[in-house]
Amino acid sequence: MAVKRMTKTQVPVSFGAFKPVGHVVVAFPDDQSAQQAARDLRELGFGSEDVLFYTGDEEGREMRQMLDGVSGTAEFGHEVVLMRRYCELAREGCGWLIVFAPEDEQALRAGEVARRYGARVAERYHRLVVEDML
Repeated sequence: MAVKRMTKTQVPVSFGAFKPVGHVVVAFPDDQSAQQAARDLRELGFGSEDVLFYTGDEEGREMRQMLDGVSGTAEFGHEVVLMRRYCELAREGCGWLIVFAPEDEQALRAGEVARRYGARVAERYHRLVVEDML
């Protein structure tokens, strides 16, 4: 089954928890680092629709809204732990990229760019697990 590209209006969830399968979620120290990383990713061949930028305020607001709607079943999952971590990093002013990278090579390139710009978190979402890219 093919994964769908996330958009800012269509955020993938499972039992109410953030679950962007086929994407790498990256928190950078600030918005400027995230925006530079987005430019580098586009230079590496990622399309503008493949790289979503969020400010810390935007990411924090979205995660808090989703956490309010998480089902009891999802409450014990790792995705919810990550969502809480994302809220914390957003409060600290991190800039965010969510990169559509369903293929291994794409995910590796996203991870390399994340490291280059001092990412605090880089998580690749698979169907059953979430892989730490740092």
